[in-house]
Amino acid sequence: MPTYARPPRPPLVEDDALVPQALGALAHDQRIDGAALAGCELAGARASGVVLSACSLHDVDLAGAALEALTLANVVIERGSLANAQARRARIGPARICGVRMTGIVLAGARLADVAFRGCLLDLASFADATLERVSFEECRLAQADFLDARLDSVRLDGCDLTQADLRGARLRHCELRGCTLDSLQGVERLRGAAMPWADIVAWAGLWAGALGIADLDGDT
Repeated sequence: MPTYARPPRPPLVEDDALVPQALGALAHDQRIDGAALAGCELAGARASGVVLSACSLHDVDLAGAALEALTLANVVIERGSLANAQARRARIGPARICGVRMTGIVLAGARLADVAFRGCLLDLASFADATLERVSFEECRLAQADFLDARLDSVRLDGCDLTQADLRGARLRHCELRGCTLDSLQGVERLRGAAMPWADIVAWAGLWAGALGIADLDGDT
């Protein structure tokens, strides 16, 4: 099957070279390099300008954390929670993020480049004014996610739930949607510039008709 979006580059993380590190707190402008963080309880942390480079995070709890201007470069995150975290103006990528609970995360004004999300809960997430380049979402829940005025370039959504997601003002280029749920999607017209399999286009014909104001002559009168 041909692809339309460029895939993200994988993060450069050498597991054998990582040093296990216990982390009980985060400080402003803290930098962590080459660490394996596992099971850290950092919910509600308050620290801006944190940089994690060439790190892995497993089952790390950062729920409700305030992490403005966070940088994640060459990072792998598996499981754990970033639910309701505030990460405005974050810089993320290359990164692989799998099975993480990210409900309500705020990534407004963030830049995501070469990021692969898989099996993540991203419902109610905010990507307002964010830039996403070479980003993939696979089997992710993005219900009621906010992409207001975001820029999406080479973004692929595969098997994702976009129920009531908001694309108003978003700009899409070389983006793909495959097997996604689009019920009550807002800003449908912003999908201009995206590509979908023909079966999906036909399946969501009612959505396109509603966005264009086309009446159904065979419907009830």
